[in-house]
Amino acid sequence: MQSGALSAGEMSPRQRLETAFALGQPDVTPVLGGWIAYPAHIMAIMGIDPDAYWRDPHNISIEAYRRLGTDGLVSNFVPAIRDDFRNVNRDNYAKADKGISLDEALAQIDAMPTPEQLEDAFNLDEAYAGFKNGLVAMQAACREMVWMPAHWGAGAGISWYFNFGYENFFIIVAGFERHARKLVETGGVNGLHGARLIARAVSEGLYPHAVLLGEDICTQRGPMISPAFMEKSYLPELRRGLEPLLEVGCKPVWHSDGDIGPLIPMLLEAGVKGFQGFQPECGLTIERMAALRTPEGQPPVIFGPLAVTTELPVCTPDEIRRKVHSSIRVCRENGAGLCLFTSNTINPDVPLANILAMYEAAREPAN
Repeated sequence: MQSGALSAGEMSPRQRLETAFALGQPDVTPVLGGWIAYPAHIMAIMGIDPDAYWRDPHNISIEAYRRLGTDGLVSNFVPAIRDDFRNVNRDNYAKADKGISLDEALAQIDAMPTPEQLEDAFNLDEAYAGFKNGLVAMQAACREMVWMPAHWGAGAGISWYFNFGYENFFIIVAGFERHARKLVETGGVNGLHGARLIARAVSEGLYPHAVLLGEDICTQRGPMISPAFMEKSYLPELRRGLEPLLEVGCKPVWHSDGDIGPLIPMLLEAGVKGFQGFQPECGLTIERMAALRTPEGQPPVIFGPLAVTTELPVCTPDEIRRKVHSSIRVCRENGAGLCLFTSNTINPDVPLANILAMYEAAREPAN
């Protein structure tokens, strides 16, 4: 891989991204990065060996995205341990069983501060000081690329299985109304606090006008929690939590794991303005998603749409280029704001040639 970013047009990365967020036509399609979770790909892009990579994996990865011609970074994956390829492992990503009983989970929820106590204890100025420092430092490292980190749970959070395990969490949602309500309301307060931080950064010019957020709450067969429950309990929290973002013109872009089809109307009603990660194998094609409209009649912002399951690992580079060009045409025809991205992290099964083809195709005319 030769050094130097792939050629683009006349806009800066920030101008290119902000134009897409505003549903305009940038000089070329902006590309997002940060999800290459296989260090060997980063090493190949940089032309270095593992020892050189592990001396400074964070900054080396940033430079690799610059060389690719990335406009914005939503993350910067670095494996938790050497010779691994994810930033998680079996010890810190065990969600199915947290090793506690249902009674222990209920007791922990009872012991949690109330949503009112959390709100009273939140100091925006103090929380923002650290948040701002992190943004400024990382933006300096990214240089011309835009640092726009994802903020999972901003707006409102409902996925408490990380804390209590899948079985306990779903039993609580189904059979313990008081405890379930406290979790949803607590997730709402925490999400509102996160949105306030982002909104302030947007108003100060430290964060762009779109943010990746959302919940892993669906499987390939649909939502893990009934849409009826979410509309009754979660929708009011999410609507309230997204208000600070919408007030400063920042568009919430929802991470769309699995089949989110049944939740799309609720998400749009709550104020979601775009989608990322939607999976074509679930019927969530770029044609379907780009044709969506917000309650105000606006097309969505799209972060995507290349699938890391059914496309990037198995297609040829020429097929990847055709998919990129087709996605650009579809979004242009529907007025959607496209930022080329992947559905999830890029793992070892994705050939480096396909990653390069994706970036190169974004700079090519889509006839």
